[in-house]
This record gives sequence, C-alpha cells and structure tokens, in this order.
Amino acid sequence: RREGGRTVPLGIYCRPSLAEYLDAEEIFDVTRQGFDWFQEKFDYAYPFEKYDQLFVPEFNAGAMENAGAVTIRDQYVFRSKVTDAAYETRAETILHELAHMWFGDLVTMEWWNDLWLNESFATYTSIACQAYAPGSKWPHSWTTFANSMKTWAYRQDQLPSTHPIMADIRDLDDVLVNFDGITYAKGASVLKQLVAYVGMDAFFQGVQEYFKAHAFGNTRLSDLLGALEKTSGRDLKTWSKKWLETAGINILRPEITLAADGTVASFHVRQEAPALPSGATGEPVLRPHRIAIGCYDLQDGKLVRTDRIELDVDGELTAVPFPAGTRRPDVVLLNDDDLSYAKVRLDEESLKVVTAHLGDFTESLPRALCWASAWDMTRDGELPTRDYLALVLSGIGKESDIGVVQSLHRQVKLALSMYAAPAWRETGMARWADAALEQLRAAAPGSDHQLAWARAFTAAARSGAHLDLVQGLLDGRETVQGLVIDTDLRWSLLGRLAATGRADEQAIAAELERDRTSAGEQHAASARAARPTAEAKAAAWAAVVEADTLPNAVQEAVIGGFQQYDQEELLAPYTAKYFAAVKGVWDTRSHEMASQIAIGLFPTLHISPETLETTDAWLASAEPSAALRRLVVESRAGVERALKARAADAAAG
Repeated sequence: RREGGRTVPLGIYCRPSLAEYLDAEEIFDVTRQGFDWFQEKFDYAYPFEKYDQLFVPEFNAGAMENAGAVTIRDQYVFRSKVTDAAYETRAETILHELAHMWFGDLVTMEWWNDLWLNESFATYTSIACQAYAPGSKWPHSWTTFANSMKTWAYRQDQLPSTHPIMADIRDLDDVLVNFDGITYAKGASVLKQLVAYVGMDAFFQGVQEYFKAHAFGNTRLSDLLGALEKTSGRDLKTWSKKWLETAGINILRPEITLAADGTVASFHVRQEAPALPSGATGEPVLRPHRIAIGCYDLQDGKLVRTDRIELDVDGELTAVPFPAGTRRPDVVLLNDDDLSYAKVRLDEESLKVVTAHLGDFTESLPRALCWASAWDMTRDGELPTRDYLALVLSGIGKESDIGVVQSLHRQVKLALSMYAAPAWRETGMARWADAALEQLRAAAPGSDHQLAWARAFTAAARSGAHLDLVQGLLDGRETVQGLVIDTDLRWSLLGRLAATGRADEQAIAAELERDRTSAGEQHAASARAARPTAEAKAAAWAAVVEADTLPNAVQEAVIGGFQQYDQEELLAPYTAKYFAAVKGVWDTRSHEMASQIAIGLFPTLHISPETLETTDAWLASAEPSAALRRLVVESRAGVERALKARAADAAAG
C-alpha cells in the first residue's frame, strides 16, 4: 500500500485448509479503504512499517491488534454462503483493529480504567468509516449499529453489574470481565453522542491534535477531552461527569398537546432517569442529550420524513421549537438518526401508526430504531410477547435490511423461548414456524433473505410436517428453488434434527465423515450434545465440566448444543450440578474456559422462582470471587427478567 511516498506491505494469512475460501481481495479492499479514510480523518500517516492480518483457529475474541499485526478468528473465512450482514460484520472487525493502530498503539491509554475509550473509539470510527468512506459497501452501517451494538449496550446497562463507562479497575479480573457491552457498545454510543454534541469536524480536529501531541506516548481521558474542548468551544467537564462517571439509561418521551383544531399547541421532550437495577451502585441521573426529532407522514402508503429538528435536551423537560399551529405529523420519532444513547418511547398516536406501518418507513434507520424500541419494551414487560410477534409478522416481510431481518429472527426466537407465557408458547412457536416457512418460499431464489429465512425456519421447525421438510432438504428429497444446501447449512439442518430426536449418532458421524475439518468437529459436538436424551446430556456435561480436555471452540459448541429451549425437563437436574461445580471450575480453569461454563451452563432455561432462590442461596454461601459473582448475578437477572415478561404476556391473554 503506497502511503505518502512510502510503501506499506499488506499481508493476509490463514491455514492452508482454508486458503481456497479466503477472499483476499475483498479483505484488502476493506483494509485499503480504512487506510485512506483513517489517514485523512486522523491527519497522521500509518505509524508502522507493515500491516498483516492473520486468520487463526480457535481464537477466543473476534480479533486482537498488535502493532502492525492483527490476529482474527478464522470463522471470518467463510466456507459456505453467508448473508451480506456477515461480510459487514467482518469488515467492521477489520476496520476496528486497523483503527487501533492509531488509537491504542500510536497513543496508548495510561491505565485500564480508560480501556473503554480505546475500544469505543475503534468501534465508533470503524462504523463511521463504513458509513461515510467513499465507495463503502455499507453506507447503512449506523442502522446495523442501532439494531445490534446498541441493543447489546442497553441489555448490559440494565444488569445489576452495570457500571460507569469509566470503570474502577482494581485487578486483572476486573479488566477481563469489563470487556463488555458497556466498554464497547455503550462507550461507542456515547462517543457518537459526543460527536453530535461538538460537531464532527471539531471532533476530528481535536483527534488530530491529540495524535500529534501524544504520539508514541501514554494518555488519560482528560488529554482527549482537552483537545476536543479546544476545537469545539464546548465545556465537556459536566458532559464527561454525567455520561462517563455514572451508570444507567435515560428514557425520552414526547409530550404533545393539540389545539382544538388539531394542530400542535405545545411540544416537549420529557427525560426520565429510572432507578438503577437492584444491586447496582450509584444513583440515576438526567443527562444532556443532543438529539434529532423526526417528523414522518404517510404518503402513498410510505412513512416519509417531512421535517427534522435537532436540539439539546437537558433536564427533566425541554421545549421543542415546533411552530404552533402546525399540523401534527403522523409519527414523531425522538432520537431520529440515533445520535444519543437513551430508551425512546412513542406517544400514543405515533405508536398506532408505527404498529400498522413499521415496515413502511422509506429509510432503514428509523425502522431499526422502532424495531429496537419494540424489543426493548418486550424485554421490559411493557409489550407482551404475543404482541411483539404480531408486530414482527406484520412488518418483517417489508424489511429490506438483511442485518435487521436476522436480528429480528434471533429476538423472536428468544422472546418465544424466554418471555412467552408457557400456556401460549406452543401457539406462538407454531405461528412463527409457519411464517418462517412462508417467507422462505416467497424469498427471491438465491437471495440473502432466502438463506436467512431457511436458517430461521430450521431453528423453529417443530411439527412433524416441518421436521419432515428439514429432513428432506438435508437428504435432497426436497428443494427450494435457489437454495443451496451447502456444508454449513447441512449442519444447521442436522443440528435441528438431532435436537428433536430425528438424527442419531450414526447420522452425525456420517455428516462428520463428509466434513472432516475442525469446523465439522465443532458442529458434530454441538449436534451430539443437542440430542434429547439423558445419556447425551450426561456425556456433554462430563466432557465440559468433569474432563477439562476440550479445546475452547469445541467446548463452546458442546455448551451451545447442551442448552436447548425444548428440553427444560431434561436439563432440570443440572441446576444443582451447576452450583455444585461452578466455583471449582472457576478456580481451576483459565478465564475464557471458566467463563464459557459459568455463563453457558447456568440454568437460564429453568425459568422459575426456585432458580432465583437457589442462585441466591449459592451467592450467600459459596463466597465466589468478584468476577464469578458478577457473571452469576448477570445470569440470574436474565431469569428474573423472563419471569416478569412471562407474567406480562400471560396477563395479555
């Protein structure tokens, strides 16, 4: 790569067995685009002599940067067809690690309490590069950010373990458990808010001064904020204190009053600071927000933005400069363009229109914001699971963004499994499986949507007829025009058949013989653990908990197969076994291996008050380390949330 009169050699490496699948030119294109955009925005030439990217097996993280060399998990070398969302995610990872060459390696934070800034900056700038770099394939990347990264942040920020973005780091355990949704996703969301607050030009001018002043040195947050204050003229001390040193999420609601003639008489934004989760430290606070308000009207069946108002929201109530006497828009969307980090609620009239027309927004980002709000309401028990399913079924067929579609697939599966009232759950599951099959058959042959719906249908298949179709697709008796049953899709089909008792050890062994690779071994291990027999569960448990001989990727696969939503009765005996074993596992295994077990084998699917009581008794008596306590408390919170959501869904019946 020629840069300013010098050549920076670029290298890409992978195992010989994956070389035929390595799309090196695609990866080089993304890398070159990152070089161009970052060097322009940072006004600082790439600071090292070469840049290598190494796709390595069984890597615990997505990727890890070193000066001039990045290691990346080799699942990003795609053996089978994947959707564009997977390529977008890979590109974001590539750009994230490249950004670290400047923010992290050229300038390094002094101590781990600023870990968040290192990771958040790389996340923010990688997505900004995808959104704004000339020729980018993913100009919609902020939609993906809103629909995936921010939902991770909102989930993490509502756990008892929530903490300020600037975390108190006392030891190595604190460092390891703080590679979380606050450090990455909330931090990046708040940086996006900071960019809106100071202006993008002032932000990057400040970053340029920061790099020049501190090249090959160590810094604190105050060094960056000082540079941004200088270039923007904004006082960031209050902003920093409220955003970086406190935990929790604000809620923004519109308050609109109408005159007798139906025009808008007044318009305010009300900000709330809900109580922090039980067990969290700190107090709720109101924060300054820079937001946009979108005004949308139905035009020829489409929701079109007809006005946009950008303003600072501060304190409990903020007046919106909306001209009196103006007709009320059909939809008023707070935090349009997703500039700030806050839960957003719709007023009653907007909610009615969005419920009927969510798929009719002409742009993907407002759709994603409304989808995210609906999901947030479902998790909070404000929207019953059955109503969330109805909303998704009414709008997902119109959703063009494949990343949003796949995110909705995951959320519907989770909602039906965890948040649906048990008495209605089978009805909801059947409705979703029928809808998934209908969408699969309707999707354009060979399209990303077709592949995504094939996977969603496979995961949802429950009835005899549906499972017969899954079997038929696997053995070739059934076909869907344009759908290629390649290696990884075959494993998905077989995995579902194994979990429902339709595929035995002989079938799994035969499939592994077709795919004698490390990936095949992981799929086979997951399928074996998924079988609905006491013997399969006992073997999986012994392999993970008792033997301590599995490679990390295989252990992860076994745990994923072991936990099946349809097998609660089979899994019930393992609640007591988990609490008897987890402390010993934590004390004797590496952090990554122990974390997989502590999180993955927690009795998440045994949603009952008894699980909460058993967990509380263990927490009171076992004296776990702070890091293990945190992981168990977070898992406990998931069960508690599910109980509340199930009660809300039952009440709607």
